[in-house]
Amino acid sequence: MDIRAARREIGRLRAEIERHNWRYHVLDDPEISDAGYDRLMRRLLDLEREHPSLVTPDSPTQRVGAAPLEEFVHVTHAVPMLSLANATDEEEMREFDRRLKRFLKLPEEGAIEYVAEPKFDGVGVELVYENGALSVGSTRGDGVTGEDVTSNLRTIRGVPLRLRGKKVPRRLEVRGEVYMDIGDFDRLNRERGERGEPLFANPRNAAAGSLRQLDPSITAGRPLRIFLYSPGRIEGAAIGSQWEFLRRLPEWGLRVNRHVRRCGGIREAIDYHREMEARRGSLPYEIDGVVIKVDRFALQERLGVISRSPRWAIACKFPPRQETTKVLDIVAQVGRTGALTPVAVLDPVRIGGVEVRRATLHNQGEVDRKDVRVGDTVVVQRAGDVIPEVVKVVTAARPPGTGPYRLPAKCPVCGADVERPEGEAVSRCTGISCPARLKETIRHFASRRAMDIDGLGERIIDRLVERGLVRSVADLYRLKEDDLLSLDRMAEKSAGNLIAAIDRSRKATLDRLIFALGIRHVGEHVAKVLARRFGTFEAIQEAGEEELTAVREVGPRIARSIATFFRQKANLAAIERLREGGVTCAPAAGDATGALAGRTFVFTGSLERLTREEAARLVEGAGGRASGSVSRKTDYVVAGADPGSKYAKAKGLGVKIIAEEEFLRLLGRR
Repeated sequence: MDIRAARREIGRLRAEIERHNWRYHVLDDPEISDAGYDRLMRRLLDLEREHPSLVTPDSPTQRVGAAPLEEFVHVTHAVPMLSLANATDEEEMREFDRRLKRFLKLPEEGAIEYVAEPKFDGVGVELVYENGALSVGSTRGDGVTGEDVTSNLRTIRGVPLRLRGKKVPRRLEVRGEVYMDIGDFDRLNRERGERGEPLFANPRNAAAGSLRQLDPSITAGRPLRIFLYSPGRIEGAAIGSQWEFLRRLPEWGLRVNRHVRRCGGIREAIDYHREMEARRGSLPYEIDGVVIKVDRFALQERLGVISRSPRWAIACKFPPRQETTKVLDIVAQVGRTGALTPVAVLDPVRIGGVEVRRATLHNQGEVDRKDVRVGDTVVVQRAGDVIPEVVKVVTAARPPGTGPYRLPAKCPVCGADVERPEGEAVSRCTGISCPARLKETIRHFASRRAMDIDGLGERIIDRLVERGLVRSVADLYRLKEDDLLSLDRMAEKSAGNLIAAIDRSRKATLDRLIFALGIRHVGEHVAKVLARRFGTFEAIQEAGEEELTAVREVGPRIARSIATFFRQKANLAAIERLREGGVTCAPAAGDATGALAGRTFVFTGSLERLTREEAARLVEGAGGRASGSVSRKTDYVVAGADPGSKYAKAKGLGVKIIAEEEFLRLLGRR
């Protein structure tokens, strides 16, 4: 066959194969047998081998072929992939609806149109198509930054390498869930067991492990599937609602779950939740609830986001699944803050597809209230379908001779005294250098949202503590490259990179350092509040409970925790050693002396040089405030390409609208 004829035949075969992929994976309505499909693929492969110059990246034969990676690179999502607030019962779903109506100033008897969708128990991903071709595929990650797993996502046949149709968007960012059918998961585990390989705990873990393989050929051998359900940035297509978006996706060749439904109000959404809960056991894949979203994008824009969750959507969880088993033992587990948690060691039992061997008993008060004893028969559930916990004891089945359980008076790890402060439920180890506590303290201290010491992972922390090289977080800043090279399997390049990361972390922002110290009840948000109010580390350290309590969003419990932390001699000694190690604080986020102090910014449209998340961080770092909605109190609206309704609202209110270039000039970055 000459090259012209081969080009025509290859084009025909590719179109036919992609059409069959679409009918099978998207429409669930195949028109060809597996054997017939395989014949088409073999014919295409033969022609491409004869004419290698005609092979293109979007050919169905090129799903697998990328070389194994050394490591995953990071991808920043143009629009953050937000997490969802939860509702655990129908009344919380109704309150969600009432809350939206109050915000939108709608009558309570009115109805908001929702789209209801199954909540899949898989791995969140984003696909980016440019001019119809798949360009990047990434994991959700922390919502702002994920990992580039394009080569692995290409191996999933439900992911089209090129969108269908002639009128596809210039750019389409679409989010979804990679998962594994329960039957496929069981077969995979049987095969692994026959080969003597470790088994996956559940379908979600199997999907996550398969998607994060550095070698795409391994991923290709795993039975992964995908559902798409949420937009990121879309350019070149006008879509006004979630329902319209879901209807368009199959036209472009993207797979949508057939159980999605448009609901005329919260009553219909609650009915849908009940229906899906009843169907849950008959579905071929795992779901742990449903997601309810406001349908119209214009309303979503008005509602905006709260912290890291959209105001216009909620995850409505199903009641947790329960099973009965026996308590073989009760042990005390020491956490990052020194808290001792009693944990029941169980006769293994499967709950919701997961084998459960341990379940939390929370604290001594809960043990006493439920009267859980070694030898008891207990009802166990996975709270939120994730964390196993003991619900109650079947007292009628209690064997004779059992006694109440008490947490030990000495720490089971380091032998230090265990104290339970008056009025608190939690017992705590008092040993500041307790190895169990120290490892967790270092993990938190080095985490991305704290001091961000890249490369200081769990295994290295374990080895540093076990070798005695690090006895407090301050010891990190005394490490030398030779110390790291003395650890097993530590390469010279990795050691150098870690020392460089530790060095970079010496210059931290005040809020990050406060958060990194792991003070009880002080999370990221409270750390930022403290940094803005006091400005320096010394001012926070010297503030008394009364002064701390006077700060908005810092109540008596948080104030007492902060003051107690800074009264401990061992903690003060560790802070002084951090200073000696060169740890300093950059100007606090929201410092009154910043270039944007006291000013509120709102971002709309697509910025060229920054993501909205990056721009918001710059605003906060310069003393300003980044908001998700426009009001009369807004000082500036920064408008990029294709601005949305915020632009029109700003014009109507007379709020100053500036371009990205002027915003950067205000920051002194131009």
